[in-house]
Amino acid sequence: MIKISLKDGAITEYPRGITALEIAKQISGRLAREAVAARFNGRLIDVGTALNEDGHLEILTANDPEALEVYRHTTAHVMAQAVKRLYPDAALAIGPAIEKGFYYDFDFPEAIGPEELAAIEQEMTRIIKEDYPLLRSELSRAEACKMFEDAGEKYKVELIEDLPEDATISVYRQGEFVDLCAGPHLPSTGRIKAFRLMNLAGAYWRGDEKQKMLQRLYGTSFFKKEELDDYLYKLEEAKRRDHRKLGRELGLFVILDEGPGFPFFLPKGMIIRNELEKYWREVHDEAGYLEIRTPIILERSLWERSGHWDHYRENMYFTRIDDADFAVKPMNCPGALLVYKQNLHSYRELPIRLAEMGLVHRHEMSGVLHGLMRVRAFTQDDAHIFMLPEQMIDEITGVIELIDKVYTKFGFSYHVEVSTKPEKAMGSDEDWEKATQVLKQALDDKGMEYKINEGDGAFYGPKIDFHLKDSLDRTWQCGTIQLDFQFPELFDLTYIGEDGEKHRPVMIHRVVFGSMERFIGILTEHYAGAFPVWLAPIQARIIPITERHHDYANELAREMKKVGIRVDVDARSEKMGYKIREGQMQKIPYMLVVGDKEVESRAVSVRKRGEGDIGSRGSADFINELVREIRER
Repeated sequence: MIKISLKDGAITEYPRGITALEIAKQISGRLAREAVAARFNGRLIDVGTALNEDGHLEILTANDPEALEVYRHTTAHVMAQAVKRLYPDAALAIGPAIEKGFYYDFDFPEAIGPEELAAIEQEMTRIIKEDYPLLRSELSRAEACKMFEDAGEKYKVELIEDLPEDATISVYRQGEFVDLCAGPHLPSTGRIKAFRLMNLAGAYWRGDEKQKMLQRLYGTSFFKKEELDDYLYKLEEAKRRDHRKLGRELGLFVILDEGPGFPFFLPKGMIIRNELEKYWREVHDEAGYLEIRTPIILERSLWERSGHWDHYRENMYFTRIDDADFAVKPMNCPGALLVYKQNLHSYRELPIRLAEMGLVHRHEMSGVLHGLMRVRAFTQDDAHIFMLPEQMIDEITGVIELIDKVYTKFGFSYHVEVSTKPEKAMGSDEDWEKATQVLKQALDDKGMEYKINEGDGAFYGPKIDFHLKDSLDRTWQCGTIQLDFQFPELFDLTYIGEDGEKHRPVMIHRVVFGSMERFIGILTEHYAGAFPVWLAPIQARIIPITERHHDYANELAREMKKVGIRVDVDARSEKMGYKIREGQMQKIPYMLVVGDKEVESRAVSVRKRGEGDIGSRGSADFINELVREIRER
């Protein structure tokens, strides 16, 4: 007998060799039907795996995060089986689950096209209906190599040969199909309920451009059809909301061949940018920040001193001035350090919070450039806080609250990750451990949940990253708080303590928007170009019905501009329906139609974005309401 502890803490004796599925059946028939996989002593296993030792067992269902990965990995095997049925000479490479679904790489004798995906889907549906059990077996290295050599699967043989000598080699069989795989998998193919093949792409074997180009088939699957439908809807919606498309249509920004990765902001885009900066300055002024501006180009020795030369040089641009080497700044922090050093500081002055809308340049490969989301020149809403060691928790808490205030303003929810020491880093392990614990303590004190992101800290310190979620449930890493003991040491920063001696301050690097460019791209897609009134480039458009109403329309526009409303008049000789449709295409929040009745009563007929005609308002009342809406953001 073996002793098994379950999730509720109960410990029960079972016969040696019992499976997780058999235990699930004893608990409840529903749990057995919903069991996807299991975790035994911390290791993911199939529900059909025999248990031969004492341990802790968890039955995983669709409610557990790992379950979807198992589900999608099994779907990838079903796709591979379907491909082998339709294309027996295709060679199998690898087929993992990924964040949004799964893929499998194949070496087809002749390349297939997107039109073939429907036939593969049909064959997958047949395999699912046939409900094959997925049966695991373990083989010796020699047995596994022979099996896949006999099947003509050269890529599988190469994978086996590269495994460590002591590795367990396992295969999974479903019907006639066998694949090399560590598992775990669903109990049977019939458990798959909703899937879709998405697209084809090229992929080098093992990601090596010197190796053969294979074809990668992407797909996705979900436990419920409703979840799949929602995912597919959001994919289509994401295409409609693509900020690059909307940027052109709404006249916000362009990226031209003359400057790949260097965006041009157009007049309407500058309005949005300026409004965001205005809001940013207001919240930072309230929070006690002092704004600075530092040069874009600084001498090489500064970057050597900061560590960027050793840790970040491949991402930097360089130039020579007066026979000396200079670099275009990829980050704003060295400039802020120099600003701090311009004065002798007392402990009474700290914390000092220096904020900067700083333009930085980073060398990105052309293949990763993407609209405003990945560029080579961008403005970070940076701030650097210099503080006493005993002020760390309070200052980190203050930044967390500021970030929360800003994200809430735009309707974003978010989750938090703590990123720890990377492989290439400055400073001692002790410094890193201390800084990491301080970040965790600040989050714990706020009662915030967070994940640990091992090895993803900045080269000078650990960080808290804020991943915001947009209206399509996509996440974007924007805000960050980095705690730094290294730069104050490297730059010999000091303050005069209460004892009259020099001491070393601690430093925080932080951003809220992340970069102005990327945040505008995210907002464009989040709102689908229908920006809230305070951000909208044109807040109201007046549409006179005929030429005799032009004077009233223009008079009204002047009144609105005097109180800061961004308004224009569409006085073209076009039909009313055409003008309204065009205003809707430009996503203008309010369209004000004026005719004889409106002129006579000093009123406007209001069409509100998303609602249509909401009736007549006195012009003065409408202006007052709109001014209040803008002021309150």
